[in-house]
Amino acid sequence: MDKTKLISKVNEALAEEFEIEVSTLVPDANIKDTLDIDSLGLVDMVALVESLFGVKIQANEIASILTFENLYDYIDRNIKR
Repeated sequence: MDKTKLISKVNEALAEEFEIEVSTLVPDANIKDTLDIDSLGLVDMVALVESLFGVKIQANEIASILTFENLYDYIDRNIKR
């Protein structure tokens, strides 16, 4: 999967799950602020991403995923190809 398709799939899934417009999901936006989530919501987001892409996001790595670009890059690096 190329990165453009990956980004589109992530954005569509997150927009549906968190009931927001896809257009608000911009690469440099803060995930928690944009999705209006707390730590429990972050766990939901991680579970969604893990199930969609077959990646495992380690608890110690979640803290470094602050923006959507961080998330896209993480998935792109760890996706099973």
